[in-house]
Amino acid sequence: MWGAVASAVAGPDAQVRSIIADPAGDPHSYESTPADAAAITNANLVVANGGGYDTFVDKVTSTDDSAKAKTVEAFDLRPDKADDNEHVWFDPTTVKAVATQVADRLSASEPTQAAGLHQRAQAFEAQVDRIAAQTAAIGQSKPGTKVFSTEPIAHYLLRTAGVTDATPQDFVEAIENETDPSAASLVQVGNALSARQVSALVFNPQTETPVVTGLRDRAAGAGVPVVDVTETLPAGVTDYLQWVEAERAALAKAVGAPAQG
Repeated sequence: MWGAVASAVAGPDAQVRSIIADPAGDPHSYESTPADAAAITNANLVVANGGGYDTFVDKVTSTDDSAKAKTVEAFDLRPDKADDNEHVWFDPTTVKAVATQVADRLSASEPTQAAGLHQRAQAFEAQVDRIAAQTAAIGQSKPGTKVFSTEPIAHYLLRTAGVTDATPQDFVEAIENETDPSAASLVQVGNALSARQVSALVFNPQTETPVVTGLRDRAAGAGVPVVDVTETLPAGVTDYLQWVEAERAALAKAVGAPAQG
């Protein structure tokens, strides 16, 4: 996602390499290579997620002051420092802050490109605001909407939408720690899905396990819509705005909100 954000601002003359880009892989399980470390060291600008999500970047920047100086960490730019959810690519304010940083950092090294960089950043940020407003309209049109999530990657998307993630906390913690949820929380979630007590199930297809796949099947069997939310851009998609708009539209459709805010 951050590669796509950087590309939107940097423009067609910049070479942007996304280290984690496999739409079928689990980013949490990514094993970095010496070539990745070299790419970070040699880049003019590094955009990282931070927050413990891409620790292989930290391994390079912790021993290389020049690499650290040219790294933008999205997690550090989030407005709510008390919120420890690391999936900040769904937070509009953080995404805009990253876009601004990309424009500012590249302008410092390429002053002749500054005007174009800042124009692209401003246009990009305006589109982020537009999508955020349409996302907020979901909760405004369907107040009190609740969903379950197999993993809290849509935390900021749901918060912007005004939709409550009602997933039991012990279930969330178990999935985050890659352990099995308790039998009690599984029963609670499964029964709630069967009784259609939530409007949708937000599902991460990149971290499928028998437990979460079973919940997806339970939701489908009960007629509860399943919204796929991924951690990398889907195959064939290179535009961040296009991807976020598609996720917003899928969530709106699932909970019965108007297609456009």
